[in-house]
Amino acid sequence: MGKGLRGPILSAMRIAIVGAGGVGGYFAARLALAGEDVVLLARGQHLAAIQESGLKVRSLGTQLPVPTLHATDDP
Repeated sequence: MGKGLRGPILSAMRIAIVGAGGVGGYFAARLALAGEDVVLLARGQHLAAIQESGLKVRSLGTQLPVPTLHATDDP
């Protein structure tokens, strides 16, 4: 752990992805696979689908193994 101007730099961070479409969903998946704490902000049918079935990311015929992510419409 490094030192900032006022003391140790904490490495714990929560990331909110606003708009979990093609680009947001891809980065949410990559960040979650890297071990980051990610929350998706979505709405309507998109939110319902993520909450029911999870996030699915397909790229060039391959599907990323996305861990379970929390999704909400309340920032």
